[in-house]
Amino acid sequence: MPAPDYDRRYVEAVLPDLHDYLLVNEIYWPVRSAARRGEPPFPQFTLGNLLLSLRRLGARRMPTAEQAEAARLQTEVDLIRNRWRVAWENKAGREFTARLRLWRDFLEELREEPSRHADRYAYEVGRRVILNLLVNETSQIPPAERELLSGLDGLLRAIFMPGDFIWETDLQRGFPAEEYWFLYGGVQILSP
Repeated sequence: MPAPDYDRRYVEAVLPDLHDYLLVNEIYWPVRSAARRGEPPFPQFTLGNLLLSLRRLGARRMPTAEQAEAARLQTEVDLIRNRWRVAWENKAGREFTARLRLWRDFLEELREEPSRHADRYAYEVGRRVILNLLVNETSQIPPAERELLSGLDGLLRAIFMPGDFIWETDLQRGFPAEEYWFLYGGVQILSP
C-alpha cells in the first residue's frame, strides 16, 4: 500500500481534471503527474481509484496539518460530485460494470487454478474494495449486476479463511470488517 503522501499527491494530481473527466466517455484516464522516483506509478484516473485514495487518506492517523489538507481535498471532490451529480453517477455506474467483470474474471481464474492465483488475492481484492466504494456513488447499478456481486461474494466465502487485516494496519479503521470482510483474511487453496 502506498504511503499517505502518495494518496494525497494522487488526489491533487487528478482533482484539476475531475470536471472534464466526468464529461467524457472514457472510464480510465491518464494521470498527467508522475509519482516520485522509486514509487509505484500512479494508477489510472478513475472514480474508483480517487475514492480509494480518499478513503485511505481518511483512514490514516496523521498530524493536524495533514488531516486538514485531506479534509480540504475531500471537500473539493464533494463539491464537484454534488455539482455534477448525474455525470458522477453515470461514470460510477460504468466503472462498477467494468470492475465487476475484472473481479469475476479473477475469481474464475482462482476457482480454476487456485494454487496459481491465490497469491494475487491481496492485490486483486482492491477491485472488490472499489466495487464497495462505487456502489454507494450511484443508483444506476442494474439489479443483475448487484445479484452477480452477491453471487461472487458467495463463491469467495466458500474459499475464504478469516484472519488478520491484509493491508497496512494503519488503514484498518477506514475499512471496518462488517463492510469489508474480504480484507480480513485470505483464500484457502482446496485440493481438487
